[in-house]
Amino acid sequence: MPAMRIRVDFDLCESNAVCVGMAPDVFDLDDQDYLQILQEDVPEDRRDEMRQVVANCPKAAISLE
Repeated sequence: MPAMRIRVDFDLCESNAVCVGMAPDVFDLDDQDYLQILQEDVPEDRRDEMRQVVANCPKAAISLE
């Protein structure tokens, strides 16, 4: 299966932290409350979980490629 990566459109992202709550080992907020991606590559066993994170982003700023 091809590699899957997390992408964030930072122009859309409002750092609502929904993704942080769902996957704190993948996403975090820095000291200025800007979203940080801690792990861009999605392991095969977490793809469904990351699809749920994408679906729950209130600004549709997260995507998988």
